[in-house]
Amino acid sequence: MKILVCISKTPDTTAKIAFVDNNTKFAADGVQWIINPYDEWYALVRAIELKEKDPATVIHLVNVGGADTEPIIRKALALGGDEAIRVNFDSQDSFSIASQIAAIAKDGAYDLILTGKETLDFNGASIGGMLAELLDIPFISLATKLDLNGTIATVSREIEGGEEVAEAALPLVVSCQKGMAEQRIPNMKGIMGARTKPLKVVEPVAADPLTAIVGFELPPAKAGVKLVSADQPEELVRLLHEEAKLF
Repeated sequence: MKILVCISKTPDTTAKIAFVDNNTKFAADGVQWIINPYDEWYALVRAIELKEKDPATVIHLVNVGGADTEPIIRKALALGGDEAIRVNFDSQDSFSIASQIAAIAKDGAYDLILTGKETLDFNGASIGGMLAELLDIPFISLATKLDLNGTIATVSREIEGGEEVAEAALPLVVSCQKGMAEQRIPNMKGIMGARTKPLKVVEPVAADPLTAIVGFELPPAKAGVKLVSADQPEELVRLLHEEAKLF
């Protein structure tokens, strides 16, 4: 069994968001970068769990980004990846990124490709579907559970009002969300071993971007809190009606 886990770099959730270059780029100075939690906690950890059941399983990591992503790739290797591939390509276009991963996947002939359901910074949730289309293999999104029986995968996913259970033959692309696995942290053995695990850097394949970001906007600042005395319920009603427009 060969598993490919897609790893992306995102800002820590506590990072202060700002933009530069006429609000077209994220201001990266002073930001703490982490592995996208959906990629780490759910996709990667589930791959590790599958390997624990079948030690013959091989886990490869793939990242599309510059050299600045290598610290988070090393952390993913410390958690349990066997080796990593970094495509030396920086883009915000989902199709271009998916095209790079698809090229790696075709070359590696992977049985299972796992992604997080989305990244914390862009929330596009588009890579998994594009990747499956480029590879011409099935795709199951928003998975909360994944089990393998030979070459058949059984996947549970949340739907409106309940749960859906689907089966698909490998090879398969699955995007993972909360419920797929429990968060882990690297141990000292993993951290030391990650220093010598292979991290291969490859150049990108040709792929014309289909989208371009023309600008970002921060949400409007929150209004101040208005305190209403407990003996003035009519004032509270007025504020809810005239200012909050709740009724």
